[in-house]
Amino acid sequence: MRNESRVRNSSAYTTLRAAFVAGVCGLIVLTACNNGSSAKGKSDSAKATAGRSAVKDTVPAEAAPAAISRGPVDTALYNRLMLRLANGDSSGRWPVKGVYPNSGAILPFNRIIAYYGNLYSKRMGVLGEYPPDEMLRMLKGEVKKWQAADPSIPVIPALHYIAVTAQGSGGKDGKYRARMPFKQIDSILHMAARINALVFLDVQVGFSNVESEIPLLEKYLSMPNVHLGIDAEFAMKPGMRVGKNVGTFDASDVNWCTEYLTKLVKAHNLPPKVFIVHRWTQKMITNYKQIRLRPDVQIVMDMDGWGPQQLKMDTYKNYEWAQPVQFTGFKLFYKNDIKTLAKVKYAATTLMTPKQVLALKPSPIYIQYQ
Repeated sequence: MRNESRVRNSSAYTTLRAAFVAGVCGLIVLTACNNGSSAKGKSDSAKATAGRSAVKDTVPAEAAPAAISRGPVDTALYNRLMLRLANGDSSGRWPVKGVYPNSGAILPFNRIIAYYGNLYSKRMGVLGEYPPDEMLRMLKGEVKKWQAADPSIPVIPALHYIAVTAQGSGGKDGKYRARMPFKQIDSILHMAARINALVFLDVQVGFSNVESEIPLLEKYLSMPNVHLGIDAEFAMKPGMRVGKNVGTFDASDVNWCTEYLTKLVKAHNLPPKVFIVHRWTQKMITNYKQIRLRPDVQIVMDMDGWGPQQLKMDTYKNYEWAQPVQFTGFKLFYKNDIKTLAKVKYAATTLMTPKQVLALKPSPIYIQYQ
């Protein structure tokens, strides 16, 4: 079942059509979730929890973290890299002036290339679309492309797993979200160990909130190689509907998460956490100037919308370049970025190349593929 709505990414796009899926993810022009056709009836996650067997993966039991230096932060190098990522921006917005990270920081000393998805769904991203061996080979191939495009910054792989998924039905508690079983997170950790990759756990709260959902993942977030992501698209407020309305987080939500992560870092003597905040509209993140930077958390504002290249670049400029927080990310959709869309100003285009993405101002340090 499809519903139609309008979204405002900028004044140039007030007539964009958006089709939403009543289920796990909303399918929208410049949205973050669906790789294919709409779903009917139960969401993928609901079907999975009703009867699908656990994902199997023959890997070592221990998930080794990616090799990141724990030595003192080279502040001179940090400054040079931040200036380089600004990519010649002359607006004064970039590079962002803020605190230096503590020992073991990943950014900006490395670029992260991540595969996104859920193991119960082939439509939520490449991470769940292909068998583990094939998916890992594909990810390693992308890492090589990005390393070749910018040899000056080491590239590390990551698996970005949706640990809490928004749902088209309320569930027993009426929160419109489903928490994935820990055995599935364990499977992701095992896969990551095979290529020495980072792991991100992504949270779509539905009508729940970050204070209720994120602490349930503490045993994983207490690991040095596990990081966090939150998706404002599915942060519902009273009167909204999952799959029909685009949700919102405030700076206070982001600050709660970074304070929580900081406590974990200090309690377990961890390197700084990387924290991904997905965004592709103005209202998805409110009061951005009130977001607090901390030395134990590195915030990446990730432009995770899909569509023709110019539309993606304009959205990036409107909501990432124009509203600086700390670092930026950019999402690429193997399928949705090359679709022909109705009533859109620009014709279908090819998937953006690493060279094209790196040319953005500022240059993204986190790249996600769906």
